[in-house]
Amino acid sequence: MGKVLLIIAPENFQDKEFSVPKKIIEEAGHQIEVAAKYKGEARGQQGTTCQVEKSLMEIAVDGYDGVLLVGGAGAVTYFEDQNVHQIVRYANDCNKAIGAINIAPSILANAGILSGRRASVFPSQEENLREKGAELMSSDVTLDGKIVTASGPYAVEEFAYKFVEALKR
Repeated sequence: MGKVLLIIAPENFQDKEFSVPKKIIEEAGHQIEVAAKYKGEARGQQGTTCQVEKSLMEIAVDGYDGVLLVGGAGAVTYFEDQNVHQIVRYANDCNKAIGAINIAPSILANAGILSGRRASVFPSQEENLREKGAELMSSDVTLDGKIVTASGPYAVEEFAYKFVEALKR
């Protein structure tokens, strides 16, 4: 199968939103590469650590079948990050699977790819998505085309399986 890019914050990513999708996507036969602002060790909110294999500057989106953005407090790092915005816009233009959970759907909204689309997000980011033209759904997980969004860690398994479904589309 193909490769999936998992983008995490260097600090304070949501541990479960990283580990559960990684496991489910790998079990579905896809290879995972972890990227963040910088290479090296990244640390989650609950202490999970992982090695960041690529910096955002090294990403060639053509090499991936999908891009997944992990939530957690650290995801605010990417709200206005032009490198991440370029990555998700290009992935969207190429019709690749895109996933974002917790507050990370705001990154997609800020990149301009949720306008006119249905989406779910953590409550603190609902207004931002509305302002950027997204149609907010009451469901914890929303699949619109090849874009999967979810509201938080309690929906992480459903989110991961929907992302695998989007990879097959």
